[in-house]
Amino acid sequence: MRRPFAARAGALLAATLLVGAFAVPASAAEGDDGFTVKDPRITESSGLAASHQHPGIYWTHNDQDSGSYLYAVDSSTGETVARITLSGVGLQRDVEAIAIGPDNQIYVGDIGDNDGVTWPYVWIYRLPEPKKLTDQTIRATQYVVKYTDGSRDAESMIVHPRTGRVYIIDKHEDGGHLYEGPAKLSASGTNVFKPVATVDLWATDAAFSPDGTQLAVRGYFGGIQYDWNGGDLKREGRLDVPLQRQGESLSYSADGTKLMYGSEGTGSSVVAEDAPGGGSASKSPSGKGGSDTASDSSGFSAATGSVKFGALAVAVVVAVFFGFRRLLRRN
Repeated sequence: MRRPFAARAGALLAATLLVGAFAVPASAAEGDDGFTVKDPRITESSGLAASHQHPGIYWTHNDQDSGSYLYAVDSSTGETVARITLSGVGLQRDVEAIAIGPDNQIYVGDIGDNDGVTWPYVWIYRLPEPKKLTDQTIRATQYVVKYTDGSRDAESMIVHPRTGRVYIIDKHEDGGHLYEGPAKLSASGTNVFKPVATVDLWATDAAFSPDGTQLAVRGYFGGIQYDWNGGDLKREGRLDVPLQRQGESLSYSADGTKLMYGSEGTGSSVVAEDAPGGGSASKSPSGKGGSDTASDSSGFSAATGSVKFGALAVAVVVAVFFGFRRLLRRN
């Protein structure tokens, strides 16, 4: 049955505005402005780190994989340009994080506990970032990690870009803690991590700014920007975390001007937002990071939300109005 023209026009307008309200911006396919992961082997991208040696390359990995692999993704195309196989490590359990420290060293955090096993210890792997992006096998150093207060589920591991010290943030619905590792990890003994600060978020990933002065922490629906302050965290403001299927990863762009937000799933998108204090995203007069628009507890910009849902409301009103007028004419 053919629908009345006015009703069809109203429905089309509503659908158009609805798609526009939730679509990924066009810039999301332009390198450090965002990209889509195209490799069908990457189904559970749980960590993200900008390369220090290869402009536009981001390292990622699966939560659980058939082997110990890292993937180098070209942000200008979304294609994988190299897959690294880690040797010298055991069978991975739940790899949740990746970071790059001083001297182009890649750190991989096998620190998760998806199955609620409460592991008595977890692992961190370290390997040099390859100078050439080709499929290859690289031997990694494996470190055993324990916490002073018992087993933890964690998805966030960060490495300070100046000191090389490794930190872990545990994942807890009511907020967690920043755990500090020893000044230098030992491959021959157990590395004990101790809580040194609270983190007011159910954290799924975190990242240091390239200069090591800022710490960004994300969750599924929100994020917080901290001034690092030598490890004595000072909260600066909320982050504009995009709405994603399962927001799992976070990285600064190599130049520090963008925060890159990744998610799990085949063909997942990495969304770029201006980093507080970097690039075009300058600090507000109050000194707090993020944009000047208010954000709710999910980190979703209130102004942006108002525009999107306002547009949708207008579309619905138009559709109902013209549909009702058509009905009156027929009667």
